[in-house]
Amino acid sequence: MKYLILVGDGMGDLPLAELDGRTPLQAANTPNMDRLAREGVLGLTRTVPPGKEPGSDTANMSLLGYDPAIYHTGRSPIEAASMGVDLAPGEIAFRCNLVTLEHSAGKTVMDNYSAGHIDSEAAARLIETLDRELGSEGLRFYAGVSYRHLLVWKDGPLRAATVPPHDRSGQSVDDVLSGGDGLELVAELTRASWPLLKGHPANAERLAQGMPAANSIWLWGQGTKPSFTTYQERFGLSGVAVSAVDLIKGLGVLAGLYPVEVPGATGWLDTNYEGKVAAALAGLDQGQVAYVHVEAPDEASHGGDLKLKMQAIEDFDRLAVGPLLKGLAQVGPHRVLLATDHFTPISTRTHGTQPVPYVLWDSQNPRQGQAGFNEADAAQGRREPEAHRLVERLVEGF
Repeated sequence: MKYLILVGDGMGDLPLAELDGRTPLQAANTPNMDRLAREGVLGLTRTVPPGKEPGSDTANMSLLGYDPAIYHTGRSPIEAASMGVDLAPGEIAFRCNLVTLEHSAGKTVMDNYSAGHIDSEAAARLIETLDRELGSEGLRFYAGVSYRHLLVWKDGPLRAATVPPHDRSGQSVDDVLSGGDGLELVAELTRASWPLLKGHPANAERLAQGMPAANSIWLWGQGTKPSFTTYQERFGLSGVAVSAVDLIKGLGVLAGLYPVEVPGATGWLDTNYEGKVAAALAGLDQGQVAYVHVEAPDEASHGGDLKLKMQAIEDFDRLAVGPLLKGLAQVGPHRVLLATDHFTPISTRTHGTQPVPYVLWDSQNPRQGQAGFNEADAAQGRREPEAHRLVERLVEGF
């Protein structure tokens, strides 16, 4: 038996007047996901436990089968695992975004939380400069993908009340930069990055091409090294994690799934779908599990762009779900868990805690129904209050 876990990040949404009261999932053309919904067990599940922030870290941890209330120590330690950075005792990992801040009228605003989805080559040059000029034995910068990078800080401010930058899109960040709520050191280091980034040649090139400059770092999601029980230890299974995002690859590493590096996987609409599908099918040829994650719907939601979100959902269905189901049909019996990790409503442009649609589907036991893969139809299905239980049902049967 082979097991495929499919996650469209941030696909969940609220009804929109522009779509005549439908959600993007209801309005989008998604024949492959709708087929799974018709033929499988459809319902809603809660991926974010009470008291946890609604992020891709907690939500994808749940969908991988790990209870965030037990295993979650922070977002960045997961990303550190994906980058091969082994945190020592006392070391705190921080997500280090490259962002665009706007300073005007006496306040500082989060103009672009991704610095215009900066390319990885330009970003690496900026991170290299930051590590050279600000780094020390107890403070190291590591380059990641696009705007997503890592800072490892010995005895860093673990309890600082950091804020995800996408939660402040178009809003003032002066409260964070003022240094309250344990943020003094974070604010100090953030400000120290400004002169190093402002005149950097990589930013000069971006501005000349009409793209936003990455003129600041943004630190958040800090935590210490977590410890997981792997899929091999739990189920006797091996496999791969396929994603453009270090966070997901890190979760895969912790779960004992090999983090595949797919050339051209960007986390955006231009991601290499064909390469991701091939990597997942190759992983299933060698092992039993593939966790396939697509980031683009979430990114479009953070930008408040309905047209791009619709495109991202339809691309996920057409370029990932469809080809994967076609490929799996050639390898024998298989089961699929399809879900969105969390809501990212266009209206709020940030993550929500609402229960999300999921489907469990068995190639050997297709059912007959009328539902589609969307929030409204899922609300009429089976409720699973703890999403981390779904993997057990996927493996053991449903």
